[in-house]
Amino acid sequence: MRTSTENQVKGTARQIKGKVKQETGRVTRNRSLQVKGAVEKNVGKAQRALGRAEKLDEKTRKRN
Repeated sequence: MRTSTENQVKGTARQIKGKVKQETGRVTRNRSLQVKGAVEKNVGKAQRALGRAEKLDEKTRKRN
Protein backbone atom coordinates (compact mmCIF):
# COMPACT_ATOMS: atom_id res chain seq x y z
CA MET A 1 0.00 0.00 0.00
CA ARG A 2 1.31 3.45 -0.86
CA THR A 3 2.25 5.78 1.95
CA SER A 4 -0.37 8.29 0.83
CA THR A 5 -3.16 5.72 0.90
CA GLU A 6 -1.92 4.34 4.21
CA ASN A 7 -1.98 7.81 5.77
CA GLN A 8 -5.50 8.40 4.49
CA VAL A 9 -6.79 5.10 5.88
CA LYS A 10 -5.00 5.40 9.22
CA GLY A 11 -6.08 9.04 9.52
CA THR A 12 -9.71 8.15 8.93
CA ALA A 13 -9.52 5.32 11.48
CA ARG A 14 -7.90 7.63 14.04
CA GLN A 15 -10.55 10.27 13.37
CA ILE A 16 -13.36 7.77 14.00
CA LYS A 17 -11.68 6.41 17.13
CA GLY A 18 -11.25 9.94 18.45
CA LYS A 19 -14.88 10.82 17.77
CA VAL A 20 -16.02 7.72 19.67
CA LYS A 21 -13.79 8.64 22.64
CA GLN A 22 -15.01 12.22 22.54
CA GLU A 23 -18.67 11.22 22.55
CA THR A 24 -18.12 8.59 25.24
CA GLY A 25 -16.48 11.26 27.37
CA ARG A 26 -19.37 13.62 26.74
CA VAL A 27 -22.00 11.04 27.66
CA THR A 28 -20.15 9.87 30.79
CA ARG A 29 -19.18 13.44 31.70
CA ASN A 30 -15.51 12.43 31.65
CA ARG A 31 -13.86 15.67 30.55
CA SER A 32 -10.42 14.06 30.23
CA LEU A 33 -11.67 11.38 27.84
CA GLN A 34 -13.60 13.99 25.89
CA VAL A 35 -10.48 16.12 25.40
CA LYS A 36 -8.30 13.12 24.51
CA GLY A 37 -10.87 12.11 21.92
CA ALA A 38 -10.97 15.59 20.42
CA VAL A 39 -7.17 15.64 20.15
CA GLU A 40 -7.06 12.19 18.54
CA LYS A 41 -9.81 13.17 16.11
CA ASN A 42 -7.88 16.26 15.02
CA VAL A 43 -4.62 14.31 14.66
CA GLY A 44 -6.54 11.92 12.42
CA LYS A 45 -7.79 14.83 10.30
CA ALA A 46 -4.23 16.07 9.91
CA GLN A 47 -2.92 12.62 8.98
CA ARG A 48 -5.70 12.19 6.43
CA ALA A 49 -4.91 15.60 4.92
CA LEU A 50 -1.24 14.61 4.72
CA GLY A 51 -2.22 11.50 2.78
CA ARG A 52 -4.28 13.57 0.33
CA ALA A 53 -1.37 15.99 -0.15
CA GLU A 54 1.03 13.10 -0.77
CA LYS A 55 -1.34 11.63 -3.35
CA LEU A 56 -1.59 14.98 -5.12
CA ASP A 57 2.21 15.24 -5.10
CA GLU A 58 2.49 11.73 -6.61
CA LYS A 59 0.09 12.68 -9.41
CA THR A 60 1.96 15.92 -10.10
CA ARG A 61 5.31 14.13 -10.29
CA LYS A 62 3.92 11.56 -12.74
CA ARG A 63 2.82 14.33 -15.12
CA ASN A 64 6.23 15.98 -15.17
